[in-house]
Amino acid sequence: MTQMIFINLPVADVDASARFYEAVGATRNDTFSDETCASMVISDTITAMLLSHARWRDFTSKQIPDAKSSAQVLLCLSMDSREACDAAVEAAVKAGGVADPIPKQDHGFMYGRSYEDPDGHIWEAMWMDEEEMKRSMAAKD
Repeated sequence: MTQMIFINLPVADVDASARFYEAVGATRNDTFSDETCASMVISDTITAMLLSHARWRDFTSKQIPDAKSSAQVLLCLSMDSREACDAAVEAAVKAGGVADPIPKQDHGFMYGRSYEDPDGHIWEAMWMDEEEMKRSMAAKD
């Protein structure tokens, strides 16, 4: 079986969050979704599980942090191009997200942008030219 990752995120409004994630390219998997949870497929190996606060508490008694004022994780997805990074952020903003809570990064061989979802969870969109990175690193040696 291919290893997969399921990112569980507490959200204030499951339906609103699901609409946001659909707007940035995820697909809702109705088999694993209900009024307390939306299973949002990002790729064949990545799924975001958007859990209502009540459903989240079924998994842990730890306090749900306010992702708009604190951060516990930064989630980063690789993209096929710089333009795809920009398009991901543009789609997020159009759907109600916040652009670039982390400053834009441009290292020539690596480019990154970021956005916040409606609950404040930060997603990064990153592109890297691996061959150029290797050349750049070799030049430093």
